[in-house]
Amino acid sequence: MSEIPGGQATGAIRNADILIVGGGLSGTLLATQLLRLPGKRQVLVIEPRAELGRGEAYSAVELGHTLNGNAARMSVDPDNSDDLTQWLSAFIVNGGWPESDQQSVTVAELFPPRGIFGLYVQQRLAEAQAVGARYGSSVEHVRGEVVDLQTDEHATLLTLSDGSRLHGAFAVLATGLFPAARTPQAESSGLNAVAVDPWDVAKMTQLDPQSTVLIIGSGLTMVDAVVSLEQAGHRGPIDVFSRHGLLPQVRRQPPAWTDFLAEDPDIRTPRQLMHELRRHCRAAMADGIDWQAPLDTVRAHIGRLWRQATDVQRRQFVRHVRPWWESHHHRSPPLSAERVTRLQQEGRLRIHAASFKGLAPSAEGRVSIRIRRRGESAVTVVSGDALINSSGIEYDWRRVARPLPQQLLARGLIKPGPLALGIAADAGGAVIDAEGQVAQRLFAMGPPLRGMWWESTAVTDVASQAKALAQRLAL
Repeated sequence: MSEIPGGQATGAIRNADILIVGGGLSGTLLATQLLRLPGKRQVLVIEPRAELGRGEAYSAVELGHTLNGNAARMSVDPDNSDDLTQWLSAFIVNGGWPESDQQSVTVAELFPPRGIFGLYVQQRLAEAQAVGARYGSSVEHVRGEVVDLQTDEHATLLTLSDGSRLHGAFAVLATGLFPAARTPQAESSGLNAVAVDPWDVAKMTQLDPQSTVLIIGSGLTMVDAVVSLEQAGHRGPIDVFSRHGLLPQVRRQPPAWTDFLAEDPDIRTPRQLMHELRRHCRAAMADGIDWQAPLDTVRAHIGRLWRQATDVQRRQFVRHVRPWWESHHHRSPPLSAERVTRLQQEGRLRIHAASFKGLAPSAEGRVSIRIRRRGESAVTVVSGDALINSSGIEYDWRRVARPLPQQLLARGLIKPGPLALGIAADAGGAVIDAEGQVAQRLFAMGPPLRGMWWESTAVTDVASQAKALAQRLAL
């Protein structure tokens, strides 16, 4: 455990009760829950962006970048599953989203733009601030990046990039996602240096509309990249390369299905799960019911199944099942999926099952990559006019070239989670250090706990964790 130095500070150290590192969805929902609880406490949320509640995912400004879940699935209130639907209904009535009628479904079935979802999160925070004020509680946004963290049995101390320091009784790592496309990484910094950001529509408008664009990765970030290109006026060919060449399935609204995992507690291993899931999907299709209905019942049990699996079983799942799980579970919003399908039918979008092996020398104004096609041993070079890195999320904190993860690892305050996914913590979010000791002052929530729960990024997961952690910290 790293001890906080005494009497060595240059300049004042600001004090608070709780320090939240990260002001995206995770940090904002935790602050919201803390404000709603009785008691007087001061909370500082440290976030480099100008606004809280948006983070990486909800900073998108294009209406075409939508949530990949409908409103009924995306409430930030764990006690009211209709919260977003209710908020969105009023927002639309007040003229906030006139384009919503293009989806031709009920409000609960709408897939809102991510920027509008960010407004919803911000409004819920503002409402909670009014509640907190009556208790004498406050939340303040400290704009900056945390580059170091120290802790002892009494408190935590954060150092920001400008040298300022914050002292608190507790600190929470609510750092959110580290997208590979925007995160410097030791092994792929060259890639990101030449790649166009998947969400940078303005940059894409500078491309020749008929240029050839190469995309690495075929998941939801790729879908966003294709939407961005379309909105930028791109009309040329798009070549997508990913190891398995799998596209996200389209999100539909299937009817309810029996919760077969709740009815059969003997299903405990990934192998048993996949066997039963396939059986139920076949049964559903035989009855004319969407196969997504049985799959959607699994969601509530993933954390339990992952936690009780052995490391061997987890590795088997990640190695053999993960690509298909990701493409079938993390599905594309309908309008985006329709766009991808249309481009495929037009022959403009081509999906290649091939592994990215690095950049290759290229002529000026061009970009070349080295790939190995699935089933082949030879590495070939493919060239285009632009490159987009849509390879998803980096969960291994050892590979994230940001100051805070590196410092936490160097100090031994954290250790990698199972299979190096995120960081280790106990069931309540208390961080486990390199020596296996459970921290008394340092906690984590959301995406950093990927290795603990497997699914720890969805809005409902984060909302539930925020409520539970707030209650623990407020004691």
